[in-house]
Amino acid sequence: MILTVTLNTALDITYRVPALRPHATHRVSEVTERPGGKGLNVARVLAALGHEVTVTGFTGGATGRVVQDQLTTTPGVVDALIPVSGPTRRTIAVVDEQTGDTTQLNEPGPTITSAEWSAFQTAYEDLLASASAVALCGSLPPGVPVGAYAALIRSAKAADVPVLLDTAGEALRRGVAARPDVIKPNADELAELTGSHEPLRATQDARRRGARTVVASLGAEGLLAVTPEGRWRATPPNHAHGNPTGAGDSAVAGLLSGLVERLPWPDRLARAAALSAASVVAPVAGEFDQGVYEELLGRVTVTGEASAA
Repeated sequence: MILTVTLNTALDITYRVPALRPHATHRVSEVTERPGGKGLNVARVLAALGHEVTVTGFTGGATGRVVQDQLTTTPGVVDALIPVSGPTRRTIAVVDEQTGDTTQLNEPGPTITSAEWSAFQTAYEDLLASASAVALCGSLPPGVPVGAYAALIRSAKAADVPVLLDTAGEALRRGVAARPDVIKPNADELAELTGSHEPLRATQDARRRGARTVVASLGAEGLLAVTPEGRWRATPPNHAHGNPTGAGDSAVAGLLSGLVERLPWPDRLARAAALSAASVVAPVAGEFDQGVYEELLGRVTVTGEASAA
């Protein structure tokens, strides 16, 4: 079982409009709702790849009930979310059909009490007992300590469960110091962490700060991985056009599935890059176009060297 942690779960609402114009009234051509937050997106992709996944984090209020109701209809995903008194947040993505651009509006999430955080930590440690890997994903809701991910990483390492961290800002900075097995920042998050805008230098710096492996998402340029076994670059054959929301989450699913399947790094990166591109052409986060994924998987270019990084 793969465990994904989404402390700031959400109900993802996607609006599609013919053209997005400031200060104007818009007629929405299509509305979709899905359980959201990075870890839930990762879980749905993992389940589509055939893996058993358990999701945990926080859920509350009427929005939280909608999230959980929809999770019950997702094959392969087990709901282990922890109830809280505050309402689960909503995220709004507005897709401009004319340009393909997406505008994202993210609510902050419920305030978590110290008792709720303590209950989560207990449940998390119990879930680690049957986990083959864990992904810690996304932002922290109000009330959760800024060092929360560092604490969860230490618990996973004590249970001998490999852990991937995908977050940003101070939560990433503190989490890296706890020595996660993998981090997956995008270019901006990596630059904020290290102060460097040169991807290779920044990934190497992030490893020196504590991450065992760094896989950086570089948008249309693919993925750069610096690992103890070597360094590689994975580049898709062409730039995918569509909604990029959730593309990084699909990459995380590719990396995690490759980890538990013990694939060599070039194969993990090819899978992650193909999934990321295939999710851009899917209508909502947490999904990917199966045909595009299969077509791209053999066409991703992976270059590098299998030597100590």
